[in-house]
Amino acid sequence: MRITPLFLVLLLAGCSSAPQTDDRYALADDVAPTTTPSLDHIEDAQPRYEPYSLAGNKDYTLRGQHYTIVRGNQAFVQTGDASWYGQKFHGHKTSNGEIYDMYSMTAAHKTLPLPSYVKVTNTRNGKTAIVRVNDRGPFHEGRIIDLSMAAATKLDVIKYGTAPVKIELIRVDKPANPDEWQSANPNEYFVQLAAVTNMEKAQQTAKTLEKEFNTPIDIKKADNAEIYRLRLGPYIDRDEAMAQRDKAKSARYPQAFIITSTRELEPKS
Repeated sequence: MRITPLFLVLLLAGCSSAPQTDDRYALADDVAPTTTPSLDHIEDAQPRYEPYSLAGNKDYTLRGQHYTIVRGNQAFVQTGDASWYGQKFHGHKTSNGEIYDMYSMTAAHKTLPLPSYVKVTNTRNGKTAIVRVNDRGPFHEGRIIDLSMAAATKLDVIKYGTAPVKIELIRVDKPANPDEWQSANPNEYFVQLAAVTNMEKAQQTAKTLEKEFNTPIDIKKADNAEIYRLRLGPYIDRDEAMAQRDKAKSARYPQAFIITSTRELEPKS
């Protein structure tokens, strides 16, 4: 049932329905917290364009079942049962590397891109909610989505444990004006190609790379050594970074990989 130990930890970090074999959770079984703030008026997640996460978006196989990640903004509607997860996973990493917050309007799904937004309708009572999918699961037969405690409360799923739902993927196109979404994206991406031990050589190589790839080149000095890392970028758009990485891999840099870092946002005037 394991893919690899590390991959499964990342994949199922926040899934209440999947068996856990490590001891990193303080609770053996998932429960609601003993005290909780009022969630009666919690607002839906607000759909906006976001680049897909570097983690959690690869096709995978679990328990002999292969899962193919939904690509692009194709239409997606699904019906089945919703479950929810709470205290056990609160504060731990989700499949895309974020931290699970049971008081946020989030959810886990087996194949939707991370992150993405879906409208969830409880077909038992007609209540609806919009949630942001940032995790993988649930892996019990018939269950199609694991809701955060907040989302389950809004949909009145808590009292039953599960509920029949319909989920609809919300299409969010990239804005024509990059400033509209870049300002909300705290990350920037680099494609690391090589490392050298001489600054002069690094600068010479950077000029060659700039012509070869027709893209900005970044030289990053290691903190504790005379090592200079040559990187393409930075890029705000993750898709652009991935395209440059693939281009580098097909050229002279088969070991090229993407580095994600937090960028400094310019203050608004």
